[in-house]
Amino acid sequence: MKYVIGMDIGTSGLKSLKVNMAGDVVDQYSVSYHTEHPQSGYSEMDPEVWYDATIESLKYFVDKGASEDIVGISFSGQMHGLVMIDAQGDVIRPAILWNDTRTSDEVRTLLDTVGLDTFLAHTQNTVLEGFTLPKLMWVQRHEPNNSSKIYKIMLPKDYIAYRLTGNVYSEPSDASGTSLFNVKEGNWAQPLLEQLQLDPTILPDIIPSHGKNGNLSTDIQAQLGLSHAIAVYQGGADNACGALGSGITDDRTQMVSIGTSGVALAIQNDANFENDGSIHYFNHCVPNQNYIMGVTLSAGYSLGWLKKLLAADADFDTFLDDLPSTKAGANGLLFTPYLLGERTPYNDTTIRSSFIGLDATTTDNDLKRAVIEGITFSINDSIDIIRNSGKPVERIVSIGGGAKNATWLQIQADVFGAAIQTLAQEQGPAYGAAMLAAMGAGWFEDFQAIGEQWIAYRDEVEPDEAQRRTYQQLFPIYQAVYQQTQSISQQLLSFK
Repeated sequence: MKYVIGMDIGTSGLKSLKVNMAGDVVDQYSVSYHTEHPQSGYSEMDPEVWYDATIESLKYFVDKGASEDIVGISFSGQMHGLVMIDAQGDVIRPAILWNDTRTSDEVRTLLDTVGLDTFLAHTQNTVLEGFTLPKLMWVQRHEPNNSSKIYKIMLPKDYIAYRLTGNVYSEPSDASGTSLFNVKEGNWAQPLLEQLQLDPTILPDIIPSHGKNGNLSTDIQAQLGLSHAIAVYQGGADNACGALGSGITDDRTQMVSIGTSGVALAIQNDANFENDGSIHYFNHCVPNQNYIMGVTLSAGYSLGWLKKLLAADADFDTFLDDLPSTKAGANGLLFTPYLLGERTPYNDTTIRSSFIGLDATTTDNDLKRAVIEGITFSINDSIDIIRNSGKPVERIVSIGGGAKNATWLQIQADVFGAAIQTLAQEQGPAYGAAMLAAMGAGWFEDFQAIGEQWIAYRDEVEPDEAQRRTYQQLFPIYQAVYQQTQSISQQLLSFK
C-alpha cells in the first residue's frame, strides 16, 4: 500500500495526515505553536518554527515504519504571510502573518496612488491590510536595511517546500492572495509590478498546485533516516485545500467553513465575471477553476469570546447544550460579530461588535443564540453576494466548528435558505493537501475522479420554512446595525 502525507501549516499549529490510496486517513500528527505579537496589531512568526514542526511530523511518520511506502508530501498553508529570504537562502526577519494589521497606512497609500480600479484590472481584487503586498511595502518603508537584502519572497507553505527541496516555487491559489497576481491570467501582474517599481525576480516561479517542487533533499533524507526519495508537491492555500477536501471542484455546490474566521466559497469560472472588490476572487488549487469567497473575521472567535466570559472551563458541546431552548431570533436579541472589524462586505477595520435588544428578560442562552445567529448572518452577507453574481445556492457543504452542532446546522440551513451537508469524514485543509499529493503522484486521472472516490457526505439538513421566514425578516435589521453603528464605533476607538 502506498501513502501520501498532507500537511496544513496553520496559524496556531501544524496538522499532518497520512492517507492511503483509498482516501483513508491511517495516521495523523499535530504540533502546536504560538504566534508572536511584539506590538499591538503585529502578528509574526519565525518560519523556523514551521520547519521544525514539519520535520517533527515527518519523523513521526517515518519512525512508525513502512516509510518506503510514502511517495509524496504536499501542503495547505495559511494565506498572505510574507516570508523573505536573502541570497544565501536565510530568512531576513520573522514572517508577517495574514492577521497582522500594521499596514493600514500602506493600504491607504496604495489605493490613493495606484487606485482600486487598477488593482481590480490587474489582480481582480482590492488590496487589504492582511494581503502580502502591503506587508512588503511596510518593510520597504520601515526596515529599508531588511528590504535591501530581499532575494525572494514566499508564502508560508512555499517556504516549507523550499526548505525541504531547495527549490523556490509558488502556485496560483496562494499567489492570488498577494495583491500581485492576475487571477484571470494565472501569473504575476507585470504591469502592476512595473507601476510599483518592484523587481519581478523576487517573486517565485508559478507551478500547478499539484506540481512537483522536487524531492526531499539528501540532507533531510539522512536526517530522517530515509533510504529513498520522497516527492514534494507545491500545495495550495488553506481555503482552496479546504474546498478541495470538501468536494468543491465545480459550481454545483458551495462551501461554508466556520472556524476562528468564517468563509463562504463558490466556484466562479465565468470569464466575464468582474469583481467590484467586495469579495475575494482567487484561483483554486484545482486547475482551471477559480472561486469567489467572502470572509467573516470573527466567526468562531466570537463564540469563543462569549464562552470565555460565561463559562471559560466548559467545552463547546456542553456550552451549547441548551441552545435549542431559545427560539429563532434569540427573543429579539441581535449580535454583530465585528470584534476584530469586518472583511466582507465592508472591508472595515474600525467597526466593532454590538448587542442590540438586550432587556431584563435576556438569558445566557439568548446571548449564545444571538452570537451564533449573528455569525451566520455575517456569512449570509457573502452568500448574498454569491447569489447576486448569478450563482444559484441550493446546496452548501458546511465544515469546521459550525458543522459540529445540530442546532447550528439548522440555523445555517434556515438563514442561507439552502440544504446543508456535512462530510462523513472531515479532516480539514490537510486532507485537501493529501489529495494534491495523490494527484501529483498520478494516482487519479483527474480531480473529479479523486473526489468521487475519496469524499462522502452525511444526510442533508433542509431549511425549516417557519424559521426561514423569521430570519428573512431579521436579516435586513441585522444589516442595518452596521450602517447605524459605524460612525459610533469610530468615535469610541479614540477611548481605547
